[in-house]
Amino acid sequence: MPSKHRPELTDAAKPATFEVEAYNERGEMVPTAIAGEHPLTLYLDKREIVTLMTLGHAPEALALGYLRNQGLVPSIEAIAAVQVDWETESVAVTTRKRVKGLRARMKKRTVTSGCGQGTMFGNLMEEIEAIRLRDDVRLSDAQLFDLIEKVRRHETIYKQSGAVHGCALARTTGPASSEILMFVEDVGRHNAVDAIAGLMWLERIDGGDKIFYTTGRLTSEMVIKCVQMRIPFLVSRSGLTRMGYEIARKSGITMLGRASGRHYLAFTGRERLERTVVQPTAYA
Repeated sequence: MPSKHRPELTDAAKPATFEVEAYNERGEMVPTAIAGEHPLTLYLDKREIVTLMTLGHAPEALALGYLRNQGLVPSIEAIAAVQVDWETESVAVTTRKRVKGLRARMKKRTVTSGCGQGTMFGNLMEEIEAIRLRDDVRLSDAQLFDLIEKVRRHETIYKQSGAVHGCALARTTGPASSEILMFVEDVGRHNAVDAIAGLMWLERIDGGDKIFYTTGRLTSEMVIKCVQMRIPFLVSRSGLTRMGYEIARKSGITMLGRASGRHYLAFTGRERLERTVVQPTAYA
């Protein structure tokens, strides 16, 4: 049984939005909410890893999820503390025992297509090829449509200010129902998925039967991170890239794009889907 060690964490969330003056087409001043954006430099045992541009709404979870998804720290038990200091715009992560092989892993960097240009370390493709996602779980279209509607009602920061991406971790709760377990918004979709990964790490949540929803496009980075979290269902209201499609096909993940209202396109992993809702016939 894994220990229930929980690292020491600060609680340094920034306000998600700020109010500024804007003038409309009639020359009228309109107080307007805009999304926050802050640089946050991540240090692992005093070694600078990366600078992330973030909303600052869940900085500790973001740091943990980034380290998890990059494979830079082996487990949550290895982490002693996560300390965010906005005066220095930094987050310091300390481990119980210095991580081995960090220098070699950081030599290979790939700048991804994520908003703000994400960076991925090491040969993650080799690692995800060894991961086997569960093939005994199913998702019905009724459960999917319920999730899409719940996410639509959940996007609070986006509704106030725009300029952010949202990601949700969900599970099915009945034949036609689902539940959002956590929802994170950030200026980049890769930050939002990393924050959810960090929260899953902290709470020891198993991804094997979960659904991951993102408002952003389905790139290779998004697919890789979902596979790392062992999540078999990846859903987006947006489209996908060719590399995202190829990795999804090889990993066996069920990837759904253009999911809005009662519509979706299933690109990979159709065997996990169940059609239960009768759609009206389209006539020419």
